[in-house]
Amino acid sequence: MVDLKIKSAFAPFGLLPVKYTCDGDNLIPPFEVTAVPPGTKSIAVILEDPDTPRGIFVHWIAWNLPASGKYPGGMDVASLGGKEGVSSFGEYGYKGPCPPPGSKHRYFFKFYALNTVLALDTGTLREGLLAAMKGHILAQGEIVGKYETH
Repeated sequence: MVDLKIKSAFAPFGLLPVKYTCDGDNLIPPFEVTAVPPGTKSIAVILEDPDTPRGIFVHWIAWNLPASGKYPGGMDVASLGGKEGVSSFGEYGYKGPCPPPGSKHRYFFKFYALNTVLALDTGTLREGLLAAMKGHILAQGEIVGKYETH
């Protein structure tokens, strides 16, 4: 399986700019996904924080993003033809990094190139997205950012 290459407004394992977090404007960061393999019909993304006491905390899931791999900062997923599901907050859409005061967490933006467009509704959780992607992943990649609440 080919690895996707991911670039964003932060360096790999670097600090996330405040505007993409709960301390700022809570905007989705810009992303450029390259090395997208032929046959890719859509891109899915999962934003996870593995550093919580209860295990993985999901901040965002989205799917059916265009295979072009260029996504602007603050993007409106629906205007790109994509869909968003429910985070661990129990809410629809992107909720930026927001660790407890005094703790620095890692945030994994995981991207998947899929050979299909997924027929999921907006009530979908991470587990449902992972199940729907099974057998359809052509490539994957991630970029990790860190953040400490101010």
